[in-house]
Amino acid sequence: MPGGQAMAASAAEVPFRGEAGTASLGRYLDACATAPPAPEVLIAMAEAGERAWANPSSLHGPGLAAADCLERSRWRMAELLDCRPEQLIFCSGGTEAIHAALLGTAAGLEPGRLVITAVEHPATLAAADQLRRRGWEIAPLAVDRRGRVRLELLEALLTPPTRLVSVIWGQSEVGTLQPIEAIGARCRAAGVLFHVDAVQVVGHGPLAFSALPVDLLSFTAHKLQGPRGIGALLVQPGVSLRPLIGGVQEGGRRGGTEAVVLAAGFARALELAEARRGASGGRDCLAGRRDHLWQLLRTMPGLRLSGADPEEPGARLPHHLSLLVSSEAGTPLSGKGLVQALWREGFAVGSGSACSSGGGAQLPQGAPSPVLEAMGYAPAEAASGLRISLGPWVSGEELDRFPAALERSRRQQAERAGAG
Repeated sequence: MPGGQAMAASAAEVPFRGEAGTASLGRYLDACATAPPAPEVLIAMAEAGERAWANPSSLHGPGLAAADCLERSRWRMAELLDCRPEQLIFCSGGTEAIHAALLGTAAGLEPGRLVITAVEHPATLAAADQLRRRGWEIAPLAVDRRGRVRLELLEALLTPPTRLVSVIWGQSEVGTLQPIEAIGARCRAAGVLFHVDAVQVVGHGPLAFSALPVDLLSFTAHKLQGPRGIGALLVQPGVSLRPLIGGVQEGGRRGGTEAVVLAAGFARALELAEARRGASGGRDCLAGRRDHLWQLLRTMPGLRLSGADPEEPGARLPHHLSLLVSSEAGTPLSGKGLVQALWREGFAVGSGSACSSGGGAQLPQGAPSPVLEAMGYAPAEAASGLRISLGPWVSGEELDRFPAALERSRRQQAERAGAG
């Protein structure tokens, strides 16, 4: 797809803005927080907006055109994800998809036990808290130092009264991929429903929903260069799901007028992601760039990898690196301070989940990451995390400049902390 590659390459030169200034989009290394919409996605949405602006539930001509556009998007996404169109429910994003999966299935069950990992996204924790208030027991599944679930502990948690298991497939903060097939096989054998948060995985690896031992799978558009405001939930046949929002839309499983234009952008974004993987032999094209960056960073002072080894096949998200940063004397430095220092260098990176580290989050600035603490790191280390996540807009030339910018930022932070 030479045209698409050319557009993505030119997009790397477009400036993006923040409170501290501007920088080339080629220096935006925070794809796990959100991705800039692809030019092709914006075109698809503009075209859909011209012809499919009506309510898709209306029976007149404009309504039928909108319904046709919506269903074409659903059918195309179902084809790419290897599921039937009626298994795909559009919703407002990953957070709603996760809540719909857990609260929607729990609504038809007697209160029991929900098993979640110790490294879940805040959206899953919020849904679990709602279930707790409804009489459910919440049981955390421990992880090892890499953030990978300890499978040997799962069997005991799948006994009654466990009714639901929810696992984040690709951990957004440390990049570790969970053994979904092994977990799903154990859940099937125990007769327990299994939900997977695939927000960071869809578009970066093969996904055939019909072949997975997974009952419900949630994901969103804006992580793969689609629009914000739309996500999806895949549901296996026979799984009972009560709507969070009443209404007749989405087969009676999610009320509210469907976002037809956003769905068109979602489908196009997924098409682009799958086309890139196909052109790279089924592997995410970003893996090579990530591996190159890791080779530049791995011998630098004060940097340690967190999460799974990038060189272990299938162990980590292919576009993701996460580091623990310290002074040369070994004193952990503030990850959030490093994010701000790197932005002064023109690079946008992350520290922790974007949904738990922003100004409106519950965690105070400088607080240790609950994910890193669950992995066994001391509080000071758990506050020193830095996340680098790549997208197809990233410029290779700019990426080669990142290590020097990180080293300057690290030294500045060490001097400010008096850590030497």
